[in-house]
Amino acid sequence: MTSRRVLIAEDDPDIARTLARGFTMEGYSPVIAADCASALSECEAERVSAAVVDMMLGDDRGDDLVRSLREKGMHGPILMLSALTSVDDRTTGMDAGADDYIAKPFDFNELMARLRVHETLRERAGTPASVLSLGQMTYDVETRTVNGTTRTASLTEREGDLLCFLLARAGKVTTRGEIYDALWARDSGGSENVVDVYLGYLRRKLAPMDDFGITLKTIRSRGFVLTESKE
Repeated sequence: MTSRRVLIAEDDPDIARTLARGFTMEGYSPVIAADCASALSECEAERVSAAVVDMMLGDDRGDDLVRSLREKGMHGPILMLSALTSVDDRTTGMDAGADDYIAKPFDFNELMARLRVHETLRERAGTPASVLSLGQMTYDVETRTVNGTTRTASLTEREGDLLCFLLARAGKVTTRGEIYDALWARDSGGSENVVDVYLGYLRRKLAPMDDFGITLKTIRSRGFVLTESKE
């Protein structure tokens, strides 16, 4: 079986080699680029299924690379890796089209866990990379638009991330802690209560959920489950 190609856009050779070794052990075929031009050339020469991009690439900026990759039609997961950790830096990276933002120094196992989450979201049910579905509902990840048979709803970035996470685990009970760890743990100063807040936002945006053919239930003392609603 052909291994998946992952782009490593990183100008620190030691970090690039460390990432390449890790991805090779995980069954990927890594390609390394130290600047935007080389990275884009690698992606044009042969398709990559995922990318890890440093925010600062010498004289180049990683968010510019991410934006260019998205404009050229790359739908695979893109994770930004950077020593720049301010809210503005994270926002810049995510707004450019990155799926996640991981601070240096980093743990490779955590990086892989986050990459797998985003790959799962894209592989679900064989739908196009940017569209997820359940019941009579489809969710366009790029525009953050939920479409049902009779109406649509627009989500914020965080609400969309939460819906994607629940869709990837449709039919399975997910604990508050699991949701928090995946979506909020990397942000300092938060608590698991933020999960309940955003579940409330999501429920209000989609109410009544029968319009979308889905149900979001709270399972007492266990967690939450998103399922297709039964007629």
